[in-house]
Amino acid sequence: MDRPVFAVIGASLAGARAAQALRAGGFDGRIALIGAEEHPPYERPPLSKAVLLTDRGAESVLLPVDWDDLGVELRLGDRAVGFDPSARTVALASGGAVIADKVLLATGGRCVRLEVPGAGLPGVFHLRDLDDAVALRSALKTAGEVVVVGGGFIGLEVAASAQALGCSVTVVEAASVPASRSLGPTWGAFVAEQHLRRGVRIGIGVGVRAIRGGRGVTGVELDDGTTLPADVVVAGIGMAPRTELAADLGLHLAGSRHGVVVDRAARTSHPAVFAAGDVTVQPSWFGERLVRYESYQNAQEQAAVAAAAMLGAPLPARDVPWFWSDQFDMNIQLAGELGAADEVVLRGDRESSSFAAFHLRAGTVAGVFAIGRGRDVRAAMKLIAGRVAVDADELGDESVDLRQLARRTPTPLFR
Repeated sequence: MDRPVFAVIGASLAGARAAQALRAGGFDGRIALIGAEEHPPYERPPLSKAVLLTDRGAESVLLPVDWDDLGVELRLGDRAVGFDPSARTVALASGGAVIADKVLLATGGRCVRLEVPGAGLPGVFHLRDLDDAVALRSALKTAGEVVVVGGGFIGLEVAASAQALGCSVTVVEAASVPASRSLGPTWGAFVAEQHLRRGVRIGIGVGVRAIRGGRGVTGVELDDGTTLPADVVVAGIGMAPRTELAADLGLHLAGSRHGVVVDRAARTSHPAVFAAGDVTVQPSWFGERLVRYESYQNAQEQAAVAAAAMLGAPLPARDVPWFWSDQFDMNIQLAGELGAADEVVLRGDRESSSFAAFHLRAGTVAGVFAIGRGRDVRAAMKLIAGRVAVDADELGDESVDLRQLARRTPTPLFR
């Protein structure tokens, strides 16, 4: 009999980790890893940081995996355009095809494009893939004035990198507080203040009317009539999941901008199709509402879950949602959920470069925001997972070992 074939569509971090997990789980059939980019799988977090700040080549972000040794067939520079489950065939844009018994969608997302007059001028950049980062790095080397449209994590990371390169940087954010969708108003305002202290200018509550220029960008016209000078414009206004293939298959989608709906085993509404990474929405770690976790952690952990489900094996445990961002000299970490807290307890001094803020709900830790406190965040994740009853005074007392608090009750597995 022919060996079974699994096709992983999307040579993303999630796709790569799923292929590795399939082999680690004992799958001895064929694995085809299909990617639209020419590059082998790589890590995206450095794109807005290390890749912009240094002349590191593409090799510096590639995953250190010998795909031939792993027995994974890479089909790069070719895009999957269809999957016929009855014919067991994945159609490729090149006209080729891959036989597949099961498919994992790890197609990730694309940048939401800035759609205003002048958005196509030379000097306007979006940042999603390695080629984007290399091109932006080259532009930033000679840029004087840089305008970043969008004050989310990507926008703020690019702003920090550009400022470190000696550019004069302005961030334009339509919301009243940058990064508030992820951090909430308090910590979004805190991070914005750190940028202001380091020389970044921030305009809030204003949108972009047009990009001005001729052969290249010269300025950004705002809704209020102000025009900001600019040699380079970077749009960081969000990500839209690549759901076209899923839509063609008739999979359950949570709207075109929200993603492929999967259960806790990364199963879609079709029994032969699974999905992982930024393209998905899934039940929240804390309940049944659907969320999209756009993080390195989720890409790895959900990929491992998908591989186990494809193999019919027990699902691995997953950790509390966690995210990090490096901006200037700040290592920012958050875990759990920061919203709707009954009380916020500080451990350390928020005016320093090292503190943790625990968000309590009903006497337990629901989330944590921290600067330079990775160890505290890991302990907080155990407190969150174990739903450990905590005392606010103990949390705030730096002489108390948080790891001891976390051992008060056993940590349950991911539900």
